[in-house]
Amino acid sequence: MRQTAINMVDELARRDERVVFIGSDLSPGLLKSMQADMPERFFMEGVSEQHVIGMAAGLAMEGYVPYVNTIATFLTRRCFDQIAIDVCMENLPVRLLANGGGLVYAPLGPTHLAFEDMALLRALPNMAIVAPCDAEEMRRVMNASLDWPGPLYIRMAKGGDPVVSRPDADFAIGRAIVMRPAGEVALISTGAMSGRALAAADRLAAAGVGAGVLHCHTVKPLDEAAVLAAVDGARLVVTVEEHSRIGGLGSAVAELLAERDRHPPLLRLALPDTFPEGYGSQDHLLEVAGLQPAQIAARVLGRLGETTP
Repeated sequence: MRQTAINMVDELARRDERVVFIGSDLSPGLLKSMQADMPERFFMEGVSEQHVIGMAAGLAMEGYVPYVNTIATFLTRRCFDQIAIDVCMENLPVRLLANGGGLVYAPLGPTHLAFEDMALLRALPNMAIVAPCDAEEMRRVMNASLDWPGPLYIRMAKGGDPVVSRPDADFAIGRAIVMRPAGEVALISTGAMSGRALAAADRLAAAGVGAGVLHCHTVKPLDEAAVLAAVDGARLVVTVEEHSRIGGLGSAVAELLAERDRHPPLLRLALPDTFPEGYGSQDHLLEVAGLQPAQIAARVLGRLGETTP
């Protein structure tokens, strides 16, 4: 997914002379062809993330469309003030390409795990947040990003995620995609967790429970109409995300449903409200959090058993 996004920066730069790339202490070989053919629009800065955001804001004010790339935790926690004041307050078209959303950097430990990135940025006016589910959808995100009018955070999973998106899904930032028709359970997911939500839906179907899957690649602005359509008639609404249960997709859906007079029960499956501990693989930490397909299906069945049909 990350490599697709980087390749698309080169493609977009050849298509539109406004595009510039700004990296922070990344591989010297990154975007070699862009370095060779468009050196005036390729910048590799050092370990200076706040400076990189200010630099991107300045370039955006001069009519450029900067794509800034580094690790998600460094782009969000470390640069929050610069993103808020330099980028969002001015409503500038800066694109933040965030490596390692969620638990991707599990081998590097808690300092590199972006478990609260969407919560931080969702609170900022003008910021849009997108988490594609696979490399093919990333390609669509990048194409749509070129003319998005304001700041955009693009949360990237690791490479090699199974392709579950469809080319006929009519992609647009801010518009959710129905991956599985509505059933008695409405699974609402984002990012690479949508693939796991689909696998969980298969397990639920085998248990005789129909589960729809709504893929919200855009967490902000949330497609409220699609969410409300997905939950209409459901016995249970379940949000699934590789993010803290506070402030992410589950919170956005809960806020929307709380404004309705009546809605089905809501189960939010996410990372716990704790700092991640230990090292390991992404799959291992997802299992610890109960976010693998079999665990999702089991938790849904358990909750259905507690509700009145």
